[in-house]
Amino acid sequence: MNGAFLKRVLHGAIVPLLALALWQALAYFGWINPQILPSPLAVARKWCEYLAPTQAYTADQGSYLVWLVSGELPHDAFASLTRVIGGFLLGAGLALPLGLLMGAKPGVYKLFDPLLQILRPIPPIAYIPLAILWFGLGNPPAFFLISIGSFFPVLMNTIAGVQQVDAIYLRAARNLGANQMTMFRRVILPAATPYILAGARIGMGTAFIVVIVAEMIAVNNGLGFRILEAREYFWSDKIIAGMFTIGFFGLAIDLGMNALNNHLLKWHRGLDHN
Repeated sequence: MNGAFLKRVLHGAIVPLLALALWQALAYFGWINPQILPSPLAVARKWCEYLAPTQAYTADQGSYLVWLVSGELPHDAFASLTRVIGGFLLGAGLALPLGLLMGAKPGVYKLFDPLLQILRPIPPIAYIPLAILWFGLGNPPAFFLISIGSFFPVLMNTIAGVQQVDAIYLRAARNLGANQMTMFRRVILPAATPYILAGARIGMGTAFIVVIVAEMIAVNNGLGFRILEAREYFWSDKIIAGMFTIGFFGLAIDLGMNALNNHLLKWHRGLDHN
């Protein structure tokens, strides 16, 4: 298992490593302007500076942990992740019960669908002026925007999952005497789970997109704010370092959600439990 995992990691690293090598070679031979696109080594140096603490700590002032998290990068990353997770939980928490209800009850679907189809094409960015008017500056408008970005992927996938439940399963459950609650808990919800988890994965990706935009507008910390700050001073290396940090966090969370999907859906995919 470990050998197979290592093989997948190495296989997936081939293209990124080749791209970095080409990028470094272009920078080394001076074929690209370092002010516009600094070399990978320059970005790595800036990332290390970004990670370093903004102030020195002596042994009697704090522990190594305090020293580690006092850096600008850990502080911004923690702020962004807090907003992403909080906004995602809020949006998904509202979308899941509504999606289950709309998928299971045609009357509820017909009631809410016109309004949702009007609101769904509106990008979360379009809500920024209203979010600032309603909630002011700080975390509340960021949570609001992220929750909108997470809401519709989870909602639409949940509705689709419930509506795609095979009618044979429903008829079999009725013939066995299952009531509505048992049918929902033992048939509809398990069958819709793959769709729900797929929607959650998409919603989390959307949350990362929205949090960067929200932090550029409404807050004074976070990875998005720091990228905007670096743009003002034309610090291209810091901009790219922030972008890569977002990408690494997004990759880590996506891998975690994919592992969770595989664990929860072993029965659906026929995976080995061992």
